[in-house]
Formats: sequence, C-alpha cells, structure tokens
Amino acid sequence: MDSTWIKASKSANGGECVEMQSAGHAVRVRDSKAQGHGPVLTLAPVAFGAWLKLAKSGRLDKLI
Repeated sequence: MDSTWIKASKSANGGECVEMQSAGHAVRVRDSKAQGHGPVLTLAPVAFGAWLKLAKSGRLDKLI
C-alpha cells in the first residue's frame, strides 16, 4: 500500500480539500482538515472512478 496521500487538484487555498490514497485494491478518501483523525472512505477503484466522474460533472454540487 502506498502511504502517500494526494490532495485534490481543485483544493481551495485554505487547504479545504479531500485527499486520496492508493490502498492496494482500493482508494481511500479523507478530509484534509481532519489532519488524519477523521473518517476515511474506502472505495473499490471502479466505485471511486464512478464517484469521480459524477463529481467532475457537477451532478454532486447540489449535495453541499
């Protein structure tokens, strides 16, 4: 497993973003503001790809 967390490229300047990590056969996602102490969402690569596609399309914007 790669222990490196990667910040989203669309991160706000204040550091309010999500971070992603490759975890073998999964992708882990967390809120960077939690500084490693918050929950982590673990998704299969196919599910992460579908989530990412929806996020990029703007279809999830109404959820926040």
